[in-house]
Amino acid sequence: MKFGRSLGFLAFLVSALCIGGLLSAAVTTKSYSESYPAVICPPTLAGLSSQISLASTKTPFQKVQNPTTKTEPVKVLRLPVNKDSLLFNSEGLTPVVWQSKAASWAGGAICTGPATSQWFVGGTADITTRGRLIIINSGLSDAVVDVQSYTENGKQPLRTINVVSKNYTVIPTDSLAPGDRFLTVHVAPRSGRINAFLIDEQSKGLSALGGDLVNFTSTASKSVMIPAVPHQIIKNAKASPHTLRVLTPGDVDASVTAEVLSDDGVFVPVGLTSRTISAGVVTELKFTPNITSKILAVRITSTEPVVAAIKTTVTDVGSRDFVWSTSAPELAPLTIAVTGLTPLISFAGESINVSLDVTLTNGKVVRKTVKGSDIATWRAPAAARSFTITKVGPETFAGALVSSVNGYGYFPIAAGSVLTKIELPESNIRVLNP
Repeated sequence: MKFGRSLGFLAFLVSALCIGGLLSAAVTTKSYSESYPAVICPPTLAGLSSQISLASTKTPFQKVQNPTTKTEPVKVLRLPVNKDSLLFNSEGLTPVVWQSKAASWAGGAICTGPATSQWFVGGTADITTRGRLIIINSGLSDAVVDVQSYTENGKQPLRTINVVSKNYTVIPTDSLAPGDRFLTVHVAPRSGRINAFLIDEQSKGLSALGGDLVNFTSTASKSVMIPAVPHQIIKNAKASPHTLRVLTPGDVDASVTAEVLSDDGVFVPVGLTSRTISAGVVTELKFTPNITSKILAVRITSTEPVVAAIKTTVTDVGSRDFVWSTSAPELAPLTIAVTGLTPLISFAGESINVSLDVTLTNGKVVRKTVKGSDIATWRAPAAARSFTITKVGPETFAGALVSSVNGYGYFPIAAGSVLTKIELPESNIRVLNP
């Protein structure tokens, strides 16, 4: 009898310990902090004007050059920028900056969070250029940044730039590779909270040849989509060719094929099939598609990772300008501000099915669905202050084309910053009492 009671007590004790262990394991949790990194917009250099499109008058911002970190609400939906670079706590909404030079050129770019790698395919370093590379350090400590340039003459010497905290530096592009014409620049910080922007402005004597803000891509890839390329058709005039600029930054030559997507069909232009691109050398290929479409997209496939962009000469409101259409990442749910821009959005992909919520300046929300194959376009209404991609199919890409009184511009439809998740440390008394 006593032996049976002992066995029962032992079984109860083992069960209690097991249940306690399970309960202990069940209540063990981890805590996380989620946030969107603040985004940076470029400064306004001498001779230029800038406006930043926003979706809320309550968006907090500060001047990067201010010694304090205090923010204040923007109070407007389109903010003029007199000089300084600006930082916005936009909480996942991507502002767009529109820069222009009166009666000369205009261009757009998305404002982005800190970047670890930025490829700029565009610009030149010859005697026609007035281009500038702007490197911004929005962090509280000084930064060290590597600037690697490539041209038609190959890889250039590496330049290492020091940028003081909460400030920016401007580098003329003709100092990166003096005399060379085909420029591609890679900006990679060793330390610091870094953003870079590239302005390509060209002139010949007293004649302005146009300009643009060159948007960046983060990495080289074997598959590149450039979703929005303007194709102007001028009556009784010869069509201007498009210029494809491509670089294989690795050590192995690449075989590259470029495919045009348009309402007239999908085809490979003459001379753009299996072209050999030498490693480390910037190459330009010209093509003039015989199509009636005013918008086209270009899909590039390569045997090695490449970066690429397309330069197109346009005539807008009687003035001559050019546009750098750069690659875009695969489209995902996001919100982007377009107050005052009225962009024409070009979607590219085999099967396009995109749902949008368009927020107007009066607060009303309009829902829109864009469907198609290969390429489809949609223009944001004049009263739109932002649009949200709520649903999108796989392998779909998008870019925006904007016309203004000063010129023509492009920017990719991409998120300026993405949600980051950081595990919080847990308190443990054993740290103090081992």
